[in-house]
Amino acid sequence: MIPQSDPKPLAPSTSLPIEILLVEDSEPDIILTQEAFAEAGVTNNLHVTRDGVEALEFLRRQGQHCFAPRPDVILLDINMPRMNGLEVLSAIKHDPNLMTIPIIMLTTSAADEDILRSYEAHAASYVVKPIEFDTFYAAIHALGRYMLSIVRAPGPG
Repeated sequence: MIPQSDPKPLAPSTSLPIEILLVEDSEPDIILTQEAFAEAGVTNNLHVTRDGVEALEFLRRQGQHCFAPRPDVILLDINMPRMNGLEVLSAIKHDPNLMTIPIIMLTTSAADEDILRSYEAHAASYVVKPIEFDTFYAAIHALGRYMLSIVRAPGPG
């Protein structure tokens, strides 16, 4: 059962959906994130990649992602196979075509070193995923409200 923290859907500031890239290898976290955004009324197209290598392929429109849209925001986990989130963050922020996309680190790591390294590499925000279902859901719901009502992202770089 999904908690009902705020039953009113949010009114989007624009009629266009938000293009969100979720880089996450945990299937339960992917499903919960999808449900929380839907319940929050966030009009979005949530695209999922399951590791850093696939995320960069998506962003660079390579292989199976040749028609991928440019995300308005990236939600990036740190602990992933093949290429971790800090490596992905660095690659994105060093790419002139991608560097303006806001990146929110969404991870279980509360390590000071990870937080510091993320901000040094120009992450827009750092959110520690709560372990409890209700708290995780509420955090994703709040993140949806934040992206919809507060954040203004730049256009394509």
